[in-house]
This record gives sequence, structure tokens and C-alpha cells, in this order.
Amino acid sequence: MKYSIKTQLIGIFTGLMAIVLLSTWMINNFFMESYYIVKKEKLLIDTYSILSEASLTDDYEGESFGEKVRVSCGENSILLLIVNNQYKKMYRNFYSEGEAGIMAGRLFGYFMGIDTTKSDVLKVGDGYVVQKITDPNTASDYLESWGTLASGDYFMMRIPIESIRESVRISNEFLAYISIFVMLLCALVIWWLSKKIAKPLSELTDLSKKMADLDFDAKYTSGGKNEIGQLGENFNMMSEVLEKTFSELKTANNELQNDIEKKIQIDEMRKDFLSNVSHELKTPIALIQGYAEGLKEGINDDEESRNFYCEVIMDEASKMNNMVKKLLTLNQLEFGNDAVIMERFDISALVQGVIQSASLLAQQKGARIIFTNTGSIDVWADEFKIEEVVTNYISNALNHVAGDMVIEIKINKLLSEKKVRVTVFNTGLPIPREDLDKIWIKFYKVDKARTREYGGSGIGLSIVKAIMDSMNQKCGVINYDNGVEFWFELEADETANSVSEQQEKEW
Repeated sequence: MKYSIKTQLIGIFTGLMAIVLLSTWMINNFFMESYYIVKKEKLLIDTYSILSEASLTDDYEGESFGEKVRVSCGENSILLLIVNNQYKKMYRNFYSEGEAGIMAGRLFGYFMGIDTTKSDVLKVGDGYVVQKITDPNTASDYLESWGTLASGDYFMMRIPIESIRESVRISNEFLAYISIFVMLLCALVIWWLSKKIAKPLSELTDLSKKMADLDFDAKYTSGGKNEIGQLGENFNMMSEVLEKTFSELKTANNELQNDIEKKIQIDEMRKDFLSNVSHELKTPIALIQGYAEGLKEGINDDEESRNFYCEVIMDEASKMNNMVKKLLTLNQLEFGNDAVIMERFDISALVQGVIQSASLLAQQKGARIIFTNTGSIDVWADEFKIEEVVTNYISNALNHVAGDMVIEIKINKLLSEKKVRVTVFNTGLPIPREDLDKIWIKFYKVDKARTREYGGSGIGLSIVKAIMDSMNQKCGVINYDNGVEFWFELEADETANSVSEQQEKEW
């Protein structure tokens, strides 16, 4: 095939090999000489430092100076000439007398500024110059350093650089032959490997097309124990499983379609029910409260009986009125009719205000409310709605507190998530595991008998969940051995960093 994996593998690997070899050749050809000169330039400077220091303490004819020259110059093919201020030769290596005289004359020309030989100055230091020069006598290129030693004597050092060019040419020629051979060899190896890989992959491609057309009878037959062979076996297993699953899926899909339609109908009926209940009960509840208050003021002759019935009517009316208000709030939240107003406020002050409002009820129940005050903590949210959330949590805790009769409220900063978490814990019985996910559902009550005692409607936590969802924030519940903790999170105000000392207060 024109775009087969075998062709692509051969093209990719051969191309990569060619790029690597060509890059190596180009780097070797264009940068080797420059790299060599930079290294030799540093070598000349280092050698100058050694010889300059030695010129102060060592005799040029002595064994110590000769050893330093052998180590610094001999091992690196550096030609050295040292003359005094009268240009008398004090030391030389590898120079004939004639060559030494010529170099001394050139050195004199450098110092006097009369030498006209064209040079490329690479570096000028304190007491030395490093330059690249072509010797007019030999037409050879040298890397040259000249200047004054610490002793006051003059010096010249040279390194021939023509040899590196010859090395580069030979290296490039050899690399070209090796590259051609390696590319041909790699192309053959890649062609053989790609053929081994492409054949089973081609079969797997055909198999996948048949499976896409729901032909589950097609099977992989090439075998093999490598990853491709295992993939083929997995294709065979997948084909069998898909055939079985496809049949089950058709059945489940039909049932799911029916369930979806039923759920839509139930949701619509539930919303209609809540809307109708909220609308229909408002007027009767108001009337019941009005008549009950009238009865209590003396409509009946039997005062004890009149008061008893009036209190019952008023209590029931109050519960129904409270339920209607909550239903209206929940209905608005679910339909998105209650706008969320995001503002910055102190969550700690809000919690403390709700606690103060609930302190009397806590005293009547014999419960202790402990609030860990972390100082001013600003958050972004709808303050009115968050107050309702905190009120619901604390009311719920008061209704279910037992055992040690402790309610503990905390506010913690989650720095890693830039959030503030508010927790309300009450001692008592944990919520049954099977009810944990259901407590946020409207009208759901874990203990229906006890809920009736304190007038619970099963709507409070649903309102909490709807409020937090409307602000795209999280809330939840955690069971402990000695009680239950409800929590919610809000976005922290990062600009506020003033936090007072942590205090714990009990109501």
C-alpha cells in the first residue's frame, strides 16, 4: 500500500539515520577547526602563565625549566622562543638557528610595530597577544602567542593548525563511506523487520474493520507470542465478549429508554407537585393561623379546651407554613429563578451570628456549642444563602445531638485548593451507610418518627445541596463513631491575609 506501515518505517528510520550522519558530517566539517582553535587558544594562555611564573625563579638552561617546557610545550606541539630585551635567544625548542633568527626578527617587528604580516587577533591579555597568522615564508597557518614574560624577557609560541584541516578532510571522507554503508545496512534490516511487523498488523486492521461492521465471526490467525500476537488473541476474546455484550446492550438499551421516559415524567410530576403545593397551601395556612389566634383570644367558653385546640392548630399551621417556604425556596433554586449574588464577606462573623441565634435552643436541649474562631476569614459567595446553609446545618445538629451533647463548629483554610471549609459536627448516632447518599433528596427522612417530633420536613438538606450547586461549590457528610459531621466549601478571598489568633469559644 502507498501509506503502509512498512513503507513509513523504512522511510522514517532511513531518514533519521541520514539526518544523524549528515549532521555529524556537517558539524565535523564546519565546526571542528573552530573548536580546535578555541582549545589551543586556551592552551597557549595556560602555557604562558606557567612559563611566565617559571621565568622568575628558574634558569632557562636548568633542568627545572626544561621539564616545565617539555610538559607544557612538548606534549602539545608548541614551538617556543624566548629572547631578552636585546633580542638575544635565551631559549628555543625545535627551531633551527635560521628559523630562530627569523622568529626573533618577527618578534622584534611585533614589538616595534613594523611587522606588516596580516594577522587575526583572537585575544589580548595582560602581557600577551594570541593571534591567528599565515606565515609568508611557509604559507602555513599558525596559532601564535607573543608578549612579555614576568622576567621582562620576550617570548613567542606557535602551534601549526594545518594538521587539523587534513584530519577533518580525512574524517569526512571516511564518514561518508561509513554513512553510505550504514544507511544501506539499516535499510535492509528495517525492511526485514517492518515486513515481520506489518503482516500481522495488516491482519489486525482487516479484523478491526470486520468488527466495526459487527462481524464477530472474524478471528486473528497469524499467532505469535510477542505483543502483536497477544493483541491478536485479545482481539479474538474481545470479539466474543462484544458479541455477547451487544446482545445484552440491545436489551438494556430498550429498558433504559423506557426508564428515561418514566424518569422524565416523574420529575415533571414532582416539580408540578411542589409548585402546586406551594401555591395551594399558602392561603389556607394563613387562614388557619388567623382563626387559631381568634380562638385563643376567647371565642370558646371553655378556656382550657380552647387553648389546647388553638395551640395544636397554630403549631401545625406553623409547620405547614415553614414547609411551604422551604418548598418555594427549593423550587426557585432548582429552576434557577433565585439569582446568586456573589460578594465578599467574613464567614467567621456569619457563623458566630447564627450560633448566637441558636444558643437559647441549645441551652434548652442541654447541648454545648463549641466554635473554633480563627479570626476574620473572607470568602466569596452569596451571604444570604450561606447563612441559610449554616442555619440548616446547626438546626440539624441540634435536632440530632445526643451522647455527650456536643456540637463543634470549625472553619479551616484549604491552602492547596484556595478554599475555606466549614464543618458542623454533633455527637450522637451515625447515619446508616445506606442512607448517606439519600439524605440530600427532597422529603427523605432517616428516622421518620423522630423527624415528626421536631417538625422536620426533609427539605433542609435538599436546600443546602441546591444552594451549593448554584454556586458550583461542594458539600458533604462524614460519619464518625461518635457522631456526624456536615461540611461545605467556599472560595477563599486570596487578597485578605489578616488572621487573628485562634480562639475556642463555648456556648
